[in-house]
Amino acid sequence: MSSSASTEVRRADVSSEPVTASEIMVTAASKEVHDGEVAVVGIGLPQVACVLARRTHAPGLSLLLEIGVANMEPVDTPVGLADSRIFYRATSWSGFIDTLGMSLHRGIVDVGFIGALEVDQHGNVNTTLTKDPDGRVRYFNGSAGGNDVASLAKRVIVIVRHGKRKLPAAVAHLTSPGFVNGHSRQELSLRGGGPRRVITDMAVLGFDNPSRTASVVSIHPGVQLEELLDNTGFPLHVPDPLPVTPGPTEEQLKLLREEIDPGRVYLR
Repeated sequence: MSSSASTEVRRADVSSEPVTASEIMVTAASKEVHDGEVAVVGIGLPQVACVLARRTHAPGLSLLLEIGVANMEPVDTPVGLADSRIFYRATSWSGFIDTLGMSLHRGIVDVGFIGALEVDQHGNVNTTLTKDPDGRVRYFNGSAGGNDVASLAKRVIVIVRHGKRKLPAAVAHLTSPGFVNGHSRQELSLRGGGPRRVITDMAVLGFDNPSRTASVVSIHPGVQLEELLDNTGFPLHVPDPLPVTPGPTEEQLKLLREEIDPGRVYLR
């Protein structure tokens, strides 16, 4: 069999696979950015989501990594910020000061994408440590640029796997602020707009209510409401009727599986 024929078979097999929760997550996240905006994006699923947006409905989206790399177009899926493959075709490679200072602190970043160890009912994010039931503390990393993004971006999108330990009523450590104790951003003296969405592998959550606590914006296909509530560490506002998150289109699936992350580095 020729290499081209082998590629065609592989692609046919990939396209026939069921849609995964990760693919629904990144598709939903990609819709949260718009053409012509500036986004600071973290590595992993946030990067995949923003590349998908650029390749579909937002070709004029400007992407910034906290290390100062701008508008990169990697051919292979990078596995971290230190992976030089992420620099491919970037229009700028400067440093943290430019992204965090000249962009975020100057107020020109429309949306910030961040991941989390934990995110609570008010959209506060913890990326620093976790506490086991026996009281043991496990340290990870600090804020890096996450606090700057959460404090200063005009709106923030958090991507995290769903589960009671990942979505507790209150984070074990407040690394990056959302609506702390339900207070408005003005009351907290934070210039950014705060968390707009929390996107998980079960649902899309928002904070569009007076108490600034999490509400269900949509539930992913195949997920039952009882399952969602049982796997969340705090009460959720649930609309009636409850919208279902749209799945990826054939075009989006093709891009994700064949071009953006064909090795399933992040879309596992």
